[in-house]
Amino acid sequence: SKAEMGHTCRGTINLATANITVEDSCNFIISNGGAQTYHLKASSEVERQRWVTALELAKAKAVKMLEESDDSGDESVSQTDKTELQNTLRILSSKVEDLSTCNDLIAKHGTALQRSLSELEALRLPPDSTDKIKQVNERATLFRITSNAMINVSPHPEDSTVGKAPTSMLSTVSPQACRDFMLLAQTHGKKWQKSLQQERDQRIRLEETLEQLAKQHNHLERAFRGATVLPASTPGTGGSGKDLCCPAKGDLSDEDDDNNEFFDAPEIFPMPDVMGHKRTGSNISGTSSDISLDEQYKHQVEDTKKEKRTRIPYKPNYSLNLWSIMKNCIGKELSKIPMPVNFNEPLSMLQRLTEDLEYHELLDRAARCESSLEQLCYVAAFTVSSYSTTVFRTSKPFNPLLGETFELDRLEENGYRSLCEQVSHHPPAAAHHADSKNGWTLRQEIKITSKFRGKYLSIMPLGTIHCVFHSSGNHYTWKKVTTTVHNIIVGKLWIDQSGEIEIVNHRTGDKCILKFVPYSYFSRDVARKVTGEVMDPSGKVHFVLLGTWDEKMDCYKVQLGTGDNGAEARPRAHEAEDSRVLLWKRNPLPKYAENMYYFSELALTLNAPENGTAPTDSRRRPDQRLMENGRWDEANAEKQRLEEKQRLSRKRREAEAARATEDGKAGLSDRGIPPRGPPKALTPLCPPGTPYDPYKPLWFERKKDPVTQELAHVYKGGYWESKEKQDWSLCPDIF
Repeated sequence: SKAEMGHTCRGTINLATANITVEDSCNFIISNGGAQTYHLKASSEVERQRWVTALELAKAKAVKMLEESDDSGDESVSQTDKTELQNTLRILSSKVEDLSTCNDLIAKHGTALQRSLSELEALRLPPDSTDKIKQVNERATLFRITSNAMINVSPHPEDSTVGKAPTSMLSTVSPQACRDFMLLAQTHGKKWQKSLQQERDQRIRLEETLEQLAKQHNHLERAFRGATVLPASTPGTGGSGKDLCCPAKGDLSDEDDDNNEFFDAPEIFPMPDVMGHKRTGSNISGTSSDISLDEQYKHQVEDTKKEKRTRIPYKPNYSLNLWSIMKNCIGKELSKIPMPVNFNEPLSMLQRLTEDLEYHELLDRAARCESSLEQLCYVAAFTVSSYSTTVFRTSKPFNPLLGETFELDRLEENGYRSLCEQVSHHPPAAAHHADSKNGWTLRQEIKITSKFRGKYLSIMPLGTIHCVFHSSGNHYTWKKVTTTVHNIIVGKLWIDQSGEIEIVNHRTGDKCILKFVPYSYFSRDVARKVTGEVMDPSGKVHFVLLGTWDEKMDCYKVQLGTGDNGAEARPRAHEAEDSRVLLWKRNPLPKYAENMYYFSELALTLNAPENGTAPTDSRRRPDQRLMENGRWDEANAEKQRLEEKQRLSRKRREAEAARATEDGKAGLSDRGIPPRGPPKALTPLCPPGTPYDPYKPLWFERKKDPVTQELAHVYKGGYWESKEKQDWSLCPDIF
């Protein structure tokens, strides 16, 4: 029903243009011949036939309504004016009354004519008057035919003779057809009047809404013109002041209902439009200053270490049809689809990976636990907390360029520092390493695979996460669950997490099973629910975890019964409210986060300029910086330039690999050694003296993990030493 459309409808197909086909005894398909195809299954063949029959009837009705609307469409469009419609209805009403009057007159005159003919037949007239009587009869016959045509009453079969026609016909004429038409016209007239009133009410509502929007627009214009307290642009900033706080006039988001936020914008400190090291032959679009980018960078970051930023420029309102881009990408790998920045957020995937450390204090607390089972509870809570930032974050991060890095040095404030590097481009893979002076190390290599399924997008992170605690030597590993983005085509985007996570302590054998319950329309359970059990190597449950991945996680200690059966004791854990411990609770979002991509407090600081970072750092990526400052058209152009530069670099490496392979084969032939088999691409056999080396990550190296026996990129050291010396000579030119 229409009432359900707002909250339960997952999509619609117009039956008038739909194709309904039967697949087998229980399955049938409804398709519109384009992107929408619904595969439906009935419980039996009888039920399937009932559905198909009902849908075919509804389709026939929809086709008929469509044809009727097409026939009357032009008239209805030309008569939308209220006065014209009312005049038309008034004229039609008067014509119906005239028709009713004529109907009465025909009946009256028909009776009079019948009486006259009867009197004429009764008279004794001379023989020469026969012709006159015949002429009168013919005229009566013509009157009968005309009356029949108007009143739509067929003559009686026995009234075929001319002589009897007037008498018998006029005695049986009924004005019923005229009266039916009159009633029908009056009924339709009432329907038209009702439709007219509905259209009138709707127009009034639209006028009121338009007036309200016009007032808001004027208010925003005045506020924009009055916001003159912004810091003036200096030659070192390389950008104008109006880009730093909010989008230009007309680019404000339709969702910014609270206009008072507009006056808080001057609190944002100025940032450069484009970051990076000045390189020979690299002309970065959007910069026209004679001052070098290094000088711009130093000018902007001199105070960022002291105070972390709490605002970024508001997201502008650029409209773009997602379906126009995604409709040709069904079933493809998302990382291979060229996407404009309009669907991005101004952070890279490396920065999103670093956001896992937002609740690092959970690992700090875990490091202080003496019990490995209690420690496992905090590790499980940390695992769940990494998803809390995704609940409203429906935009995708930038795909990092090969060799791109991101560092987060919070050693002084929070006791840890983190480094990420993009170690592979196809498939995209990022390596991450974080060390804490509070007694833990976190490392991971994540390969993101994603598939667009039409109505939803599945994102499947592959790779193992390792967490090692220094004092106890406890080594935990786990993998991430599947993230699904729903309503890609129609409706508001929303995100869900589903699957199981198994966290294993490889030193003790302790284990935790976390279950992320997928959202269901028909479930009465709490949304985004997560349940977990912490058990020892024998499988005995010691703690039960309960919560949601977007809010909090609680821990209940299991009170074992006399039989020490963990399965019997699990329900009792929920009853023991006094044993409940709050492991983790999500931090509230910053004020007006909805205008800033729903970034958390940590996310707002990740792209802030910092002094001394590597030239490959994500903060220096120009297209990402342009997008953050609201200059999306320039960001799209810059993104294309960077991607083309990356493609050229890859082709150059492949060509060098091919040349090195040929040189290696030639060198072996000169020494009389035949080559063994065809050389592998990008792994040439190089003789001594050949300078070429295939691409390798700068700060990570690929090794076989002794715990999981998987090949993974592990931090090999050297980054923080290079930063201390400010020696970035090994860094590639990627921006």
